[in-house]
Amino acid sequence: MPTVTYLEAIRKGLWEEMERDPDVFLMGEDIGRYGGAFKVTAGLLDRFGPQRVIDTPISEEAIVGAGIGAAVMGMRPVLEMQFMDFISCAFNQIVNYAAKMHYRWGQAVPLVIRGPSGGGVHGGPFHSQNPEAYFAHTPGLKVVEPATAYDAKGLVKAAIRDNNPVIFFEHKFLYRRIKEDIPDEDYIVPLGQARIAREGKDISVISYGAMVHIALEAATRLMNEGLDLEVVDLRTLYPFDEETVLNSVRKTSKVILLHEDTRTLGLGAELAATISEKIFDSLDGPVVRVTAPDSPVPYSPPLEEQFIPSVEKVMEAVRGLAAY
Repeated sequence: MPTVTYLEAIRKGLWEEMERDPDVFLMGEDIGRYGGAFKVTAGLLDRFGPQRVIDTPISEEAIVGAGIGAAVMGMRPVLEMQFMDFISCAFNQIVNYAAKMHYRWGQAVPLVIRGPSGGGVHGGPFHSQNPEAYFAHTPGLKVVEPATAYDAKGLVKAAIRDNNPVIFFEHKFLYRRIKEDIPDEDYIVPLGQARIAREGKDISVISYGAMVHIALEAATRLMNEGLDLEVVDLRTLYPFDEETVLNSVRKTSKVILLHEDTRTLGLGAELAATISEKIFDSLDGPVVRVTAPDSPVPYSPPLEEQFIPSVEKVMEAVRGLAAY
C-alpha cells in the first residue's frame, strides 16, 4: 500500500471518481493550470482536459449556481472553494437552493463543495475559519470533515457518489502533515459513520478533523497519569453518528466535546444537548466543551496558538472532569 499525505489522498479520490464516472467534473478558481491554491488538483487538467477541470472566475456564487444547474441536469460536479471562508459568498445558493430541491420536488442534487478550512497556518481571520456549523444546521445538506488520509480518500469518493449535496471540509493544517498507507483498490468510507480512533474507559473525547489528532496526543500523554481516554472521530458532522457517540459515553460516563470552531452554537452544543436528552442517567459529570473562544481567528501567531484548542487545554479539561 502506498504512503500518501492527506492532500494526496483527496487527489487520488477525485482522480479515481473521474476515471470511474464521466459525469464527474471539477470547477473552481485556479484549479486547472495552477493545480489549486494547495495543489490538490495538480495533474488533473493534463489527464482529463479543460472540459472536466474548469477554471472559473472569482465568484463563489457563480461557481455554486453553475454547479447546481449541472447537478440537476445529471452531472456530478465537484466545486472547490479556494478557502472555505469564502463559501459564505454562495450561502444563498447552497442553503436555499441545493439543500431544498429534494424536499420541494424530489430533485437529486449530486453536488460536492470542497476546500480547505481551519487554522494553524497563521492565515488570519479570512483564511482560517471553521464554518461547518452553519451548514450542519441546514436540512438537506451533508457535512463531512475527515481526520486521516484513509478517510479523506474514502469520504470524498462517497460524497461524489451521493445524490445529495455534500459540504466537504479539508483541514489545511493536515494537508501535508498527515501521512498514511492507503490501499490502491477502490473503497469508500460511508457517510454518517463515526469511528473509534482510540479505545478507552475513563472519558470519551468526541471530535473531528485536526482536533482528533490533538485528542489522540492528549490521550497518549495522559496515560502517564493513569487516565484512559476514548477518542471518537465523527467523520460526518451532519448527520452525525448518534449511536456511536452515545455508546461511547455510556461506556465511560464522562465526555469532552472538542472542536476548533468557536464555542457558542458550535457542533459541541448540539452534541451536548443530544447526550443530555438521550443518556442523562449515564453521565457521572457535566458535559464539557473544549473549543475556540467566540472571536475571529487572530493573525498573530502567538494569539492564534492561544485561540486554537491545544493538547494542554484538553489535558486540563480531562483532569478537571476526572476529578469531578
